[in-house]
Amino acid sequence: MFKKQVTEKYPEVRKPTAPRYHGRHILNRHPDGLEKCVGCELCAWACPADAIFVEGGNNTEHARYSPGERYAKDYQINYARCIFCGLCIEACPTRSLTMSNEYELAADNRKDLIFTKEMLLAPLMEGMEQPPHPMRLGDSEKDYYVKALDDPGTSVGAERSQREQWVADHTAADSEAARLAELRDEAAVTEDEHPSKAPNLAGDPSKEVKK
Repeated sequence: MFKKQVTEKYPEVRKPTAPRYHGRHILNRHPDGLEKCVGCELCAWACPADAIFVEGGNNTEHARYSPGERYAKDYQINYARCIFCGLCIEACPTRSLTMSNEYELAADNRKDLIFTKEMLLAPLMEGMEQPPHPMRLGDSEKDYYVKALDDPGTSVGAERSQREQWVADHTAADSEAARLAELRDEAAVTEDEHPSKAPNLAGDPSKEVKK
């Protein structure tokens, strides 16, 4: 009760959301413009609110929309049902479906809350080509996913797990701490047995402590 009350001046001033905020979905693209969605329908099966509808189609040599055998011929998300739980993101095997920070999804008509594939697809960036077109990054779909870490397309950072990065950073820090602890233990043992040979860890390790 003693804290100052802060009034947010929305919509004139929009407060930024958290980096991993669960907002509107995005269907990402490969660096050449092909769609990452392969129409597997796993996101629809994982959705607890039955808010996603996917109809798969077959790619042909004359009309290719994704590097795999199939693509999403029709893709819809009903935001009147969606609870923004993110389970569809976890189920996606190609990291095609991600969630953005966009949260302004209010509408006065239920039909306007049904987003189609054209509304969900990520925009074409520089160097991308509007599908359908042949594969530009390799001869098979494997070439696309092997190179995804180096060139992820429109889903920058989606392929590299934040947990993996966290583990790598903390493993390096823990290794350094363990090495310093081991040096201190060795110094303590050396000082007890041979006081004149104990290393000075506070300064140059090559110098000996003189008593």
